[in-house]
Amino acid sequence: MLNIPPEEGDFYTNEQGYRVFTEQYHLKRGYCCKSGCKHCPYGYDKKTDSFIK
Repeated sequence: MLNIPPEEGDFYTNEQGYRVFTEQYHLKRGYCCKSGCKHCPYGYDKKTDSFIK
């Protein structure tokens, strides 16, 4: 597992105070973690455990 330090544009903090990673960060990481991330560029759907795109 890669540990990429977040840079500007890699995340934002939502209204609940959680860090939300952007598509930019996911692409730098280079793989889908299958956690159902809001900005997943890989098209993973956690409900069906499959890739949509």
